Amino acid sequence: MSTVIEQPVEARLVAAAPRMPSIPATLSYDPHDPFAVRMSFPAPSTLEGVEVCWTFARELLASGLEEEVGHGDVRVRPYGYDRIVLEFHAPEGTAVIHVRVGELRRFLESSTELVPVGLEHLHQNLDHDLAELLRDSC
Repeated sequence: MSTVIEQPVEARLVAAAPRMPSIPATLSYDPHDPFAVRMSFPAPSTLEGVEVCWTFARELLASGLEEEVGHGDVRVRPYGYDRIVLEFHAPEGTAVIHVRVGELRRFLESSTELVPVGLEHLHQNLDHDLAELLRDSC
């Protein structure tokens, strides 16, 4: 049996308007993919009108609590004493959101209880993953 952690978070979309609107978002962690976290946004909160899900390293999220990290599509940095900024870069544009530090810390603590940092490799099934990759190649 697999336990997947899902935690709704309040995200605030940083826009040109003075008031940042809240948008629903969900962080999730699956021990079958132990190095990754996912952040999904429901269809009504996206420009395309479809659910959007970003997958990135759990380590990136944890490190972003303390310092600016990331050079690719996802970047994370502290903002003030109680917020984190997440930037999601795509060809269509960039979304910048704020999330409360407390919500992220609770999520990371839950994921670490499930799979401790440094022991992620014990939760990988490389044979299964390789079979999935090669499944449609013949």
